[in-house]
Amino acid sequence: SSSSCPHFISTPEETLVRDQHLQAAHPNEPLIPANSSAGGGKALPPSKMKKPPADKDSEEYRQRRERNNLAVKKSRMRSKQKAMDTQQRVNELKEENERLEAKIKLLSKELSVLKDLFLEHAHNLVKGHVGLRCDLR
Repeated sequence: SSSSCPHFISTPEETLVRDQHLQAAHPNEPLIPANSSAGGGKALPPSKMKKPPADKDSEEYRQRRERNNLAVKKSRMRSKQKAMDTQQRVNELKEENERLEAKIKLLSKELSVLKDLFLEHAHNLVKGHVGLRCDLR
């Protein structure tokens, strides 16, 4: 059957059966195709079927709005938390960077001092050896 593969166009019989099942599952909501003015063509999946606008005074509408408002609030809180976590990480990395820069500065000074000591010692060794050679002759 072509209904087992979503890549095929539904036959009118399959579309009718599907719509009857949807109507039975949601008897208070008439199905209106999103592209009803286009006529014919592919049958639309249930997610593409437009629902009529809900009565703004209905309990269902109020519940949907409340759920949506909570979801938006939760999403905004997650977004704020993520921004705060990122800023905290940035601050931590800046502090670590400052500590590492200070360590580099300290180690560079230490290296410079050790180089100077080494060169002075090497110079004294060369002087000493030159003097010994002169004495041995």
